[in-house]
Amino acid sequence: MKYIIIVVLFLTSLYGQKLIEPRYVYNISGMVTDLFYNTNFLYVATDDGQVECFNVKTKKLEHNIQLKKIKDFMGDAVGSKIFSLDMIEDKLMILSQDSGGYSRVHIYQDKQLEQVISKDDMLNIIKAKFIDKDTLILALISNDIISYNIKTKKKNWVTQASMSKFSSFALNNDRTLVAIADESGDVHLLSIKDGHIVKKLSGQNVDNIFSIAFCGHIVLTGGQDRRAGVYDITRGSAYHKASSFFVYGVGLSPSGKIGAYSSDLKNNITLFSTQTREKLGVYKSNKAIVNGIYFISENEFFVNSNAKTVSYYKVK
Repeated sequence: MKYIIIVVLFLTSLYGQKLIEPRYVYNISGMVTDLFYNTNFLYVATDDGQVECFNVKTKKLEHNIQLKKIKDFMGDAVGSKIFSLDMIEDKLMILSQDSGGYSRVHIYQDKQLEQVISKDDMLNIIKAKFIDKDTLILALISNDIISYNIKTKKKNWVTQASMSKFSSFALNNDRTLVAIADESGDVHLLSIKDGHIVKKLSGQNVDNIFSIAFCGHIVLTGGQDRRAGVYDITRGSAYHKASSFFVYGVGLSPSGKIGAYSSDLKNNITLFSTQTREKLGVYKSNKAIVNGIYFISENEFFVNSNAKTVSYYKVK
């Protein structure tokens, strides 16, 4: 009888560790760098200056946005790596590499591509998002955070979040706060209104933070220390989840109740309850380094990795 119980427990353990497969995998022309979902359309950015737009109902490529090539340090024409995408109303923001080590920003609207920031502005922007339809938040490698008006081409405010090198940022649901992560392992919450630092979150990562998510009242971080840090900014509580490998990607459901992080050497994705800390399942990745985990509802999410694919999952 003892051996039967052992066998049953072993099989139960194996079943519990069974990886959940993606429901669908989108094939992309280039290496994926970022994505954005809006009303049944998936926008996928690549490292060679393209944005591919898919209809998620038909799974078909609807159209393709191609950025002009730039000059590299040898003077050769090369594709412009896209760093980040964002969308508000019908405006798609595209942040990409420009010549001379600087960055550029385009706004795509009504099938027209307008450049609003170029190398002439001499900004080394790592990440950008909309605050509202006329305002962007820009993050520089120096950890300078800028509120920028794209109509007047003026800076509303500039704040250096810390002296450490910038890693990533995430806006909360209503875009009133931004959480800035850097190589120190700390997170600084800034007010979007004036750029003032309103809170510092620390203790859950002791090394460079690679990725960050901010939904509801939860901030989730992923770091080089193989930890996914969880901060509840309303309760003032915090804890971390351990990974067997660097945590390159994290994500939160819109309510902040479900967290996700790359959790092992094969970059599989573990989902958990941010409130109870309970594991909700492990989702199979394509083994490439995870660049982003994007929830589009409480039970659906996309994962993009350092590969030419984007995977779509449903929460079980």
